[in-house]
Amino acid sequence: MKTQFAKILCVVTLGLILGLLGCGKGPEAKPIKVGALFAVTGKASNLGAPEAKTAEMFVNKLNERGGINGQKIQLIVKDTGGTKENAVSMTKQLIEEEQVLAIIGPSTSGETMGIKDICQEAKMILLSCAAAETIVNPVASYVFKTPQKDSDAVKLIYKTMKAKGISKVGIIASNDGFGMAGTVQLQKLAEENGIVIAISESYDGQATDLTDVLTKIKGKDIQAVINWSIVPAQSLVAKNMKQIGLDVPLFQSHGFGNIKYVQAGGEAANGTIFPCGRLLIADVLPDNHPQKAVLTQYKKDYEDQYKEDVSTFGGHAYDAILILTEAIKKAGSPDRDKVRDAIENLSGIVGTAGVFNFSAMDHNGLCMDAFEMLTVKDGKFALYNP
Repeated sequence: MKTQFAKILCVVTLGLILGLLGCGKGPEAKPIKVGALFAVTGKASNLGAPEAKTAEMFVNKLNERGGINGQKIQLIVKDTGGTKENAVSMTKQLIEEEQVLAIIGPSTSGETMGIKDICQEAKMILLSCAAAETIVNPVASYVFKTPQKDSDAVKLIYKTMKAKGISKVGIIASNDGFGMAGTVQLQKLAEENGIVIAISESYDGQATDLTDVLTKIKGKDIQAVINWSIVPAQSLVAKNMKQIGLDVPLFQSHGFGNIKYVQAGGEAANGTIFPCGRLLIADVLPDNHPQKAVLTQYKKDYEDQYKEDVSTFGGHAYDAILILTEAIKKAGSPDRDKVRDAIENLSGIVGTAGVFNFSAMDHNGLCMDAFEMLTVKDGKFALYNP
């Protein structure tokens, strides 16, 4: 009897000890919800697909390390298909139903401009992965973006043209948010940079042939063509120029930073000149370059995991989630207003697009030195050497 009692006492005691140890651990901290709007499918999937993959990879690695101050990130990705209507609907879902801390994305400028006011009115942090300068100019207190400025891309293109003796150009652009915003900057900055725009035309993003518009350009006796778009149709420009004998340099926007556009353009894409971040030429950067370690590590992680070439678009998502997580750390808690204030005061944040230095007047945090001038050589990206 005594032996049986002793066994029971031992079991009860062990249970109490295990219970106390379990209490010592406490409940797992509530995750931090972050919304993500990416064009994973649709006409802008060359942007959105690598963005979604990058954000998920970043968050998984962060969570494996324990998250931020013991709180893991719960990433809620929604596929907008690249349409403004979907972006608006999904933004409202993330704000009202999911009650996320912040939203990263969308992939395109048109989508971003469609939700900018919604986020601002709801005091929802938005870290856009789209490029149009109108996203952050004028400044909206809760709206930020990670790609470099349109105006800086234009200035570098014009500077390169002047060095080549080019002064008369023709512009073509997609009739979407990015194309229209870029055209505004190209026209605005032309005169002060000694550039004459002989003709400016737009085309539909779904176009499968641009020979008509390029024939108009050819008739103006221009010295170079500038194409401003992010849609797959930009791959047609070089092909169609070659077909009609328009033998002048082709300059693309910083929306050309995906090797798929080069592959689609084929041999005609060789010689294309465009401003871009350094991710695409990370391997040739000197070891002491401030971005070298970040760029090479991200490139390796992405390509090892997804078995495809990295793109600058995925880098925009990397930068967005990096900036958000650094701001949460700086704020000390996932309090939205404190995190917003922290983003505005971040400096020296080394990302894929450049080194970010935000302020109350600058919600992009990058300047012209975030760009390099690149070209296409033998079907691959390379540094442009005049």
